[in-house]
Amino acid sequence: MSTASAETTTQLPPAAARVFFQPGVGCAGPGPMQRDDPVQKKQGKVTVKYDRKELRKRLILEEWIIEQLSELYDCEEEEMPEVEIDIDDLLEVNSEDERAIKLQGSLSDCYKPTDDFVRELLGRIRGLRKLSAPQKKSF
Repeated sequence: MSTASAETTTQLPPAAARVFFQPGVGCAGPGPMQRDDPVQKKQGKVTVKYDRKELRKRLILEEWIIEQLSELYDCEEEEMPEVEIDIDDLLEVNSEDERAIKLQGSLSDCYKPTDDFVRELLGRIRGLRKLSAPQKKSF
């Protein structure tokens, strides 16, 4: 799967995706719902906003990482040894050298040279922000 095709087929939530919860709708209640009950007429709403641009960048980066690890380990994703590369952890580290050391530690069991991968990954995460939990607003 090439990165170009992943960009065109991946569907992310719209920039201001809204999820609405209505009490009593779609839920099994203790009895029949009465239309004139003022408590049941009140609707609860929750809005969750995602930074679509950041999510897309992160998704593309993660697909690239999987592709590169498959080449480094000469195997498909399902057969790959467990390698943990946490982008948010890398973004918390202050210096490029410390990030490189952390990445090299994660790739310690790889028999192929990893310097090019580490250099390229460090270049790709420059400018990314750490993902935080989605913002929630109640109405």
